[in-house]
Amino acid sequence: MVAPWFTNRRQGDAGTPVGSMAFRLLRRLLLALVVVVAGLVLLVGLLVPIYAVAAPPASTLMLRDLVLRGGYERVWVPFEKISPYLVRSVIMSEDGRYCEHGGVDWDALNLVLDGAGEGGPSRGASTIAMQTVKNLFLWPSRSYLRKAVEIPLALYADVTWSKRRTIEIYLNTAEWGEGIFGAEAAANHYFGKPAEKLTRREAALLAAALPNPFLRNPGKPSRALTRYAGTIEKRERQSGAYVKCVFTS
Repeated sequence: MVAPWFTNRRQGDAGTPVGSMAFRLLRRLLLALVVVVAGLVLLVGLLVPIYAVAAPPASTLMLRDLVLRGGYERVWVPFEKISPYLVRSVIMSEDGRYCEHGGVDWDALNLVLDGAGEGGPSRGASTIAMQTVKNLFLWPSRSYLRKAVEIPLALYADVTWSKRRTIEIYLNTAEWGEGIFGAEAAANHYFGKPAEKLTRREAALLAAALPNPFLRNPGKPSRALTRYAGTIEKRERQSGAYVKCVFTS
């Protein structure tokens, strides 16, 4: 008979060793995590082709505002109801090689990663496709983890959606201020008109505000924002072949 002082394992209420119970609990948690992640991947994999023909009802950022702020402004409009000035201005300011790459601008991305610190990249190098899938499915903070998820999603979206469809979704989900999503809501909020009626100058101001819409007000632009919008306006006038894939598809 083994002396009681040789039995040093703690036991649960039913006589099961605590270590075994902890292992089972950990295994169940990991299994649940795998199931959740697999479910999310499957969901996104199904939503991307659905969004090729149907308007996304909301993005993760819209859901955030719905929970934290009680709502948001957003009206989906088709590509034909968005001013071509805005389409060209956004492409030329956000992703000048939009028609050339396959969803990821590898050259720009490598430059950013080469200069990144331990905490992740400090600036984006995100293409419009990357920003679109981020807006729809991911979270806003910059990190290597988000990039690792964002890149394959952007590649998948690029082979699933046409270039016109990608910019259409982007312009209907981009955040233009607190609780303001999409070109139609932004045009009405800042200029009191629908997106299809935006002038070249107004479109350039909206495009200039996109990198930081919480600090840049296109309706009341600062001198710096006005100068930047002027630069975008010049690029838009010379866009030509840079946006051909959107207006000919």
